[in-house]
This record gives sequence, structure tokens and C-alpha cells, in this order.
Amino acid sequence: MKSMNWMKVFVRCVLSIGLLTCTVAIQAVAQELPKVELPKIYDASMPREQQIALAESAAPAEVSNKATVYVLGPKGYEKAREGTNRFSCFVGRQFVKPTETTIAPQCFDAEGSRTLLPVYLHGEELRTNGKSEAEIKADMSDGYKEGRYQYPSKPGFLYMMSSQNRLSAIPEHGTGIFPPHLMFYAPNMTTKDIGFDAQSLEKMDYLGMTHPGAGDNLIVVIPMASTTPAGSAGR
Repeated sequence: MKSMNWMKVFVRCVLSIGLLTCTVAIQAVAQELPKVELPKIYDASMPREQQIALAESAAPAEVSNKATVYVLGPKGYEKAREGTNRFSCFVGRQFVKPTETTIAPQCFDAEGSRTLLPVYLHGEELRTNGKSEAEIKADMSDGYKEGRYQYPSKPGFLYMMSSQNRLSAIPEHGTGIFPPHLMFYAPNMTTKDIGFDAQSLEKMDYLGMTHPGAGDNLIVVIPMASTTPAGSAGR
């Protein structure tokens, strides 16, 4: 299975182009953590400073050092630091097995902090109160229908550039390391809006779309420094 197809499945479980040279440049300045063995279950037992470092690793230091940071406490996310640039960083998670969670460091821009962050914060509150992933997903769906949650109203993006993304496509297969990537809010956009039909986009390793035509649609870009898009040779 191609890596981008693997990522598409994961994104649907959780939520819901710029030039390739630009995304490669971002990859070069994104933070990396020392390679450590992360716990199978990410929870409030991880030391606070380690949680902060992991959350900050999602974006370049110039961004994450000035962002508001959230950490996991016994009752859900807690604000560890108030930022100055309207970005918000935290480590998302979901249970894929009773004994295993994903680990997803991410930093939302201002629009994501306004619209999507509250969904994550409330979802984690439900999770710490014993709600299942299915119940959390149902609450998320109901929240959008009832107007408790809002989709992004304009294009924007979130960083997931950590070297320690541990995600999952198929729960029974557990989790695995997924490469650093960027996700762009693309509300109501379709594959045709970025020049592809659905079948062609499925074949792309570094580019994908999560929910074409929907309010929570995202464009996913995996920076690949050694890959040149077809047809660009000689430009």
C-alpha cells in the first residue's frame, strides 16, 4: 500500500498545493527529537516537559517556540504556555487498541486554532471520561451538525513535521512511524480544484485529499526532496 493511501485512512479516523520546493524548504528547518522509544499508550503520565518538546517538534522552532502549547493532564488537555503568534501545538492521540494509541504532534495556525482545536480538546475530555473512539467520532459528527463545531472558513494549514509521528491506518495492525508532512485546510475543494481526477490523485505518493467536497477536507503533502513531479524535467 502506498504511503499516501495509508495516511488518508488515518485522517478520516481523526477528523475529518503549494510548490514542492516550498514544502522541501520547510522540511529542512523542522525540529527533530532524539530518537527515543515512545510509550505504546500516550497519556498524562509522560513528563510535562517531554510533552511540550514533543508538541513543539511538529513545526519549525520559529513557529512552535511562540505558539500556545497544550499538554495532557488527568482530565484532558491543559494549557502549558500562552503563545504570541496565534498558533497552537499539542500531541493528538486516539486508541487503536486498548493497549496502544497514536502519537500525533501537530501545530494549528490561527484558523485551525479557532475551529478545529476545540474539537480535539473536547474529544480528549470525552476520552479521559471513558468514552470510546466510536462515541467520540459520533460526538464530533453531531457537533458539526448542531453547530457546536465549525469547519475552517478559509484555506490554512497545520504542521505535522515531527520525526516521531506514530499513526495508524488499520486498528488491528497497530501503529507505525509516518513521515513528516503538512496538512492544508481545503473546505469544499475537490480533486479537480487541484488539477486531478480522483483516480489519478490516488496514485500520488506525496499528495492527497481527505474528504473531497466536504467542509473538513484537507490536502495532505509529504515533502519529498528527491522526487520531481512528472513533466517538470528541464524546467
